[in-house]
Amino acid sequence: MQNRFRKTAIVSLILVYLVIIAGAVVRMTGSGMGCPDWPKCFGYYIPPTNASELEWKPNFEYKKGQVIILEETLRVAKKDFRTAADYNDTNWKLYTKHDYAIFNPFHTWTEFINRLLGAVAGLATLVLAILSLKFWKKEKQITILSWLVVFAMGFQAWLGATVVYSVLAPAKITIHMVMALAIVALLLYLIYRSREQTQTNQYNKAIFQLLTVALGVTLVQIILGTQVRQFVDEQIDDLGEHAKELWLHNPTLQFYIHRSFSVVVVFLNGYLAYSIVKKKLGYKKINWVLGLVVLEIITGVIMYYFHFPFASQPLHLVVAAFLFGAQFYLILEATKSVQSPKTL
Repeated sequence: MQNRFRKTAIVSLILVYLVIIAGAVVRMTGSGMGCPDWPKCFGYYIPPTNASELEWKPNFEYKKGQVIILEETLRVAKKDFRTAADYNDTNWKLYTKHDYAIFNPFHTWTEFINRLLGAVAGLATLVLAILSLKFWKKEKQITILSWLVVFAMGFQAWLGATVVYSVLAPAKITIHMVMALAIVALLLYLIYRSREQTQTNQYNKAIFQLLTVALGVTLVQIILGTQVRQFVDEQIDDLGEHAKELWLHNPTLQFYIHRSFSVVVVFLNGYLAYSIVKKKLGYKKINWVLGLVVLEIITGVIMYYFHFPFASQPLHLVVAAFLFGAQFYLILEATKSVQSPKTL
């Protein structure tokens, strides 16, 4: 049972990371408003593929909640009805969450796949929570945290809806990203607590504290990075897709802080790796952290000096999310030894 729980937790973690990757692709392609409503997409569970499907049609059966685009506005069917030869406004209500009414099939399906992955990840965490009930008598913490993950996924879905309703407000996007990392942390903790072997690494208080500081710096970097990305999005709107060399011509203060903090990230994690090896603490995950730090710096340099080549932005974000996960799990391994729950 314990092994099945741990495997389900790992699958859930993989799916959550896939959602993060999909979200990064959504940002890269500008598909965030591909589905202007939530949880459906233009009023459909499976979105349309052609703009003609969103045009008003005479003598056509519409279901309650279906959406059409009319005069650059979204109109929602009030009830099930069949249209006559002429449009009747009394059968429709104006969509009032926002005034965005553009259909792009590529953007729509990109956002739809992102939502679909989110739904699958949510289902996986629900299965995980059900399996965790077997731990209730001996390890209540595992059960409680497993159900907390389910509620966190629901809250994350609600945050996704608020992002859409706000037409991609920067602050809401940042909160949405931080919440995804919180879910990653919870799942990693459950994976760690359900392992079969006890902790074998040596505990060192100073190193543990530095690892915690390093994780905090990474989180700050991610938050700053989302703000820099928002500035870049605004530059794209003002200067156009093809003026990449100008996107960071006059950057904000957040960009300079973000760039300077990268030096702190490199030296802090480099010092940690040196200390771990010198003290023979056995924290092998530090190698993962160093590799991800190097990759993160490389993608950042490529974006700045080579003017945002294809996929560099989402890769930069995804690597940061993996770095956060690796650092968090390293902190778990660096804590004082904790007995794993007995196999049920």
